[in-house]
Amino acid sequence: MSSSRKHAVKKRKEVAGNAVYTVVKIVVVILIAMVIYRLGSMAFTYGERIFGELPMTEEPGTDLSITVEETDSVRDVADKLEQAGLIRDAELFVIQEKLVGFKSGLQPGTYTLSTSQTPEEMIEIMSAAQPEE
Repeated sequence: MSSSRKHAVKKRKEVAGNAVYTVVKIVVVILIAMVIYRLGSMAFTYGERIFGELPMTEEPGTDLSITVEETDSVRDVADKLEQAGLIRDAELFVIQEKLVGFKSGLQPGTYTLSTSQTPEEMIEIMSAAQPEE
């Protein structure tokens, strides 16, 4: 094989290698963009739920009685609410309670809550100093 032919073969291999490298880079950039878009979309949706979670049902809803013990943490209360069908997501409720900003926190007592109330409304009721007896 002549040296010019060897050079041409080497040049073709180099061009093919560069083309494959470029395609791989493009695919990686597209995948990264898709992951960033998906994570951003999920974060937006979760943030939207934190500040605008809808009630479980429309008015008039179903009234349920929930007892908050003095030893209950916010997570314990959130679990009770989720099990009773008053909220969709206990973890989300814990975050909402922190962000709503009632300094008194959830107060012990027995509360009548409705499935037509938002989590924020429930937090407001349970943060009041005067629970139902």
